[in-house]
Amino acid sequence: MKKLNGKKIAIVATDGFEHSELVIPKKELEKAGASVDIISIKAGEIKSWKDKNWGDSVKVNFTLGEAASEDYDALMLPGGVMNPDTLRIDEDAISFIHEFTESGKPIAAICHGLWPLIETNILEGRNVTSWPSLRSDLTNAGAHWSDQEVVVDQGLVTSRKPEDIPAFCEKFIEEIAEGVHDEVTAGEKFKETEHRSSMY
Repeated sequence: MKKLNGKKIAIVATDGFEHSELVIPKKELEKAGASVDIISIKAGEIKSWKDKNWGDSVKVNFTLGEAASEDYDALMLPGGVMNPDTLRIDEDAISFIHEFTESGKPIAAICHGLWPLIETNILEGRNVTSWPSLRSDLTNAGAHWSDQEVVVDQGLVTSRKPEDIPAFCEKFIEEIAEGVHDEVTAGEKFKETEHRSSMY
């Protein structure tokens, strides 16, 4: 039996997402048995950023106005620079993401994908990693930043860059299979934290 049979995962993204950071995790989640929906601020398609230029587009399954967080078991936020920079100033996107932070459901963010999480005010005391240029932003939001390929903190899975994707996917799938963590509120510090480095 596949680890994630019956699980539904939401990937929130918009134009300018890093191609590999959405497409590869989506394939890995589906391979593990999950169904995955792309949710965006607009309908139709969103265009990726690949090799320093615009890349392939992916189909949007639902807009943020159509999607309900309670229908999903976990949330993933890919990087790219334009994508999370747009999402972090979109009220619907932040509201949708915040509902996951309050529910205790697993959340995974890679590279610049952590930017919108700053707006939810849940990073204080959390252990994270990211693309290095986000270090000051995350530290100012109260997070504990470290340079590792993957950091797992009570259901929050973070990685730095496309090269970390194998470890990122492995740990995210583990967290989804494990299920919901204790519900938390914005700013609450977790008593238990875990740093894990993959063998990759």
